[in-house]
Formats: sequence, structure tokens, C-alpha cells
Amino acid sequence: MNYQYIEQLLERYWLAETTIEEESILKTFFSQAELPEEMKRYQPLFAYEQRSAKEDVLDEAFEDRLLARLGIEREEQPVVKARTIKMSSRLMPFFRAAAVIAIILTLGNAMQMPFADNGYFPPTAYEQAQEGSSVALNVDTLKASPDSPLVSQATDTLKMGRLPQ
Repeated sequence: MNYQYIEQLLERYWLAETTIEEESILKTFFSQAELPEEMKRYQPLFAYEQRSAKEDVLDEAFEDRLLARLGIEREEQPVVKARTIKMSSRLMPFFRAAAVIAIILTLGNAMQMPFADNGYFPPTAYEQAQEGSSVALNVDTLKASPDSPLVSQATDTLKMGRLPQ
């Protein structure tokens, strides 16, 4: 029998010039049980390609086989549990910082209120009103801040002819 076509395909195969169809012809030819003596030496190559195409090398036990071949024992790896982080928990530090700033600003404004009060009664006139003395209030003091509620009350009582009590 003449195997000249197979020999030509083999020459082109070694030069990497064969097509996929021609390689499948070679694989089919070398998968036969009866081959000529001069071509039996190529049979393991093509048989290996057929066997390796069928077996799954990277299965679940691949790593175990590889470590066993290298003589390395498998180390237990810790299980890492992933958790999802919600957006509210990511922004919580910013919320806290905003709350601290709001408290500081509120306290700062509260501290400024007593000093910015326009109805502040001068100490001398206030002391006179607290003592309940029969001495009339200083008129210059009352004229100094006529918008003050305490001053307007005091001037009303003076106009009516009564002393503050």
C-alpha cells in the first residue's frame, strides 16, 4: 500500500503548514490499530493528542496531584468571609463630623447671645432697682438706652409717679 499522501502530510506537519482538516486526517490515520512499521513511531504523538483532548487536566484534584508530585504538603488556608459595606456605614464618619461641627457652632452662637443683648441694663441702674431704694433712678441712665425693655418699664413707672419696687 502506498502511504505517500500521509508522508507528505507529515512533512508539512513538521513545518507547521498543515490545516486543521489535514491534521485531523493524520490523527485519524494514526488512531488505526494496524500501521506500517516505518510510521508506528509517530503513533504515540497523535494518540497522545487524542487522549489529552478527552481528559480534563485542570479538574478539582489537579492541585492535589501537583503538590503530591512536588512533595509539598497542602496548608490549610483560612476561610475569608466577605461582608458587604452599606453606603450609610461608609458615610458614618462624615455624619459624626458634621454633628460635632453643628454642636460647636450652636454652642458658639449661644455663648455670643448674652454679649449681643441690646436690652442689657447698666449695673448701677440695675443695682438701684434691685435694692428697692426710694431714690429715683438716674434719668441719664434711662435716656441712654430707651429701647431696652427694663428701661421702658422703669420710665413708664416714673411717668405714672410710682417708684419701682
